Amino acid sequence: MIAAFSYYLFYAVVWVLAWLPLGALYCISDFLFLILYYLVGYRKKVVRENLKNSFPEKNDAELLRLEKDFYRHFTDIFIETIKLLHVSDEEMEKRMHFSNPEMISDIVAQGKSVVILLGHYGNWEWIPSIYRNYDNLVGGELYRPLKNRYFDSFFLKLRGRFGTLNIPKNDALRTIVKLRREGKLFALGFIADQTPSGNNLHYWAEFLNQDTPFLNGPERIAKSADCAVVYFDVKVEKRGYYSCDLICVSENAKSEPENRITDRFVELFETTIRRAPAYWLWSHRRWKHKRVHTS
Repeated sequence: MIAAFSYYLFYAVVWVLAWLPLGALYCISDFLFLILYYLVGYRKKVVRENLKNSFPEKNDAELLRLEKDFYRHFTDIFIETIKLLHVSDEEMEKRMHFSNPEMISDIVAQGKSVVILLGHYGNWEWIPSIYRNYDNLVGGELYRPLKNRYFDSFFLKLRGRFGTLNIPKNDALRTIVKLRREGKLFALGFIADQTPSGNNLHYWAEFLNQDTPFLNGPERIAKSADCAVVYFDVKVEKRGYYSCDLICVSENAKSEPENRITDRFVELFETTIRRAPAYWLWSHRRWKHKRVHTS
């Protein structure tokens, strides 16, 4: 009962807030930054350690500037995400620009589906707006269900704003098999930068100056479903405005050597981060696992 009441109170507040223009919402974001950074100190130790280990060449002043810029953007992401409740298609088109969405159209025209690789960079919750450009495919994304069913329902509502098919990560293969049986072509987004679970530490790569485990599940799925693979290179143009270049990683995943697609994702994503580091999700405990070397 308390959980339900808390959720409906939260929903009522954000529903009203989402009607405000983003300029006004960013004033709220500035206030939230002060609370989160100076009072709460949310995961500040994790952020500092991640930044220091990733950029040993930067001095303390540079790292502190990056740290504060990250938290400012972090609160912006929250504000921009709740704005999805009421944002118009016209405003979204201005604020989330895709330079070459026709790449996916061209792949689909050849009878292939697409696996999209991206990370927690910029505002990943706005990325599914690309599916407004297509009417001949199923546009979807994988997600990790939240334990709280009320808030899980809330985020599914937001993420379905552009007709996106939201697939629980454990249902990925089952859903893809179903779509293929129905003769439907699809483009599915995989946010592939999260740390794997402890029993899934099979692939390691040098990433941001550190030995890092990566999920290679997206590559395996792309191969098994005979997909093309596209990387989304996101840029933050200015506050509240993003652009994305589509980069073809493979026209035919099945023909690629093992781990080549994952290697390419790691390379491309590090380039994205190094270009403007503050906009990655540095609060994630990305390097909690260490490789065990056996003799």
